[in-house]
Amino acid sequence: MSPEFLATTLIVVVTPGPGVLYTLAAGLSQGARASAIAAFACTLGILPHMVAAATGLAALLYTSALAFDAVRFAGVAYLLYMAWTTWREGGGLTVDERTPRTARQIVASGILVNILNPKLTIFFFAFLPQFVPSQGLDALPLMLQLSSVFMVLTLVIFAIYGVMAAAVRRQVLDRPRVVLWMRRTFAAAFVALGLRLATADR
Repeated sequence: MSPEFLATTLIVVVTPGPGVLYTLAAGLSQGARASAIAAFACTLGILPHMVAAATGLAALLYTSALAFDAVRFAGVAYLLYMAWTTWREGGGLTVDERTPRTARQIVASGILVNILNPKLTIFFFAFLPQFVPSQGLDALPLMLQLSSVFMVLTLVIFAIYGVMAAAVRRQVLDRPRVVLWMRRTFAAAFVALGLRLATADR
């Protein structure tokens, strides 16, 4: 496994995206257990991307400008939708303990967050294939191995984010202005991610 792959994977996972924001919101609103469930759910949401990469769908998306744009703008629309629901105190990213969510709700939303996460789509069909030979019997096992490393790092780093958020939840929730600021910051972050994706090149 190349150092370049590990370094880039760490950067992708650590950089705040929809999954990180979702895990942070879970930790802030409901504590460490909810954040751990959110981290696990976001990790499960990577599986469809891994399957797409393993079956060759990723290569098709990468070589087709139309398919790339379709995925890209679907991701932009989803990010803007998340920004809107977060701004309006709705959806799975609400930083508010008055409306606790069940484990099933946290899992369902977390999986959906990463299934529709455009950052993951780009990672799996533009970056990961560069480290896998196009031919040979070891191509599929290697892709699955690299994908598994990505998933493990995602689970660990997201869990760390969530535990850190849970540690300061009381200080945050006891200050309504801080909650309002956090919610609007999350919404602005989704808008920024959407704009960056909208201007991304294939």
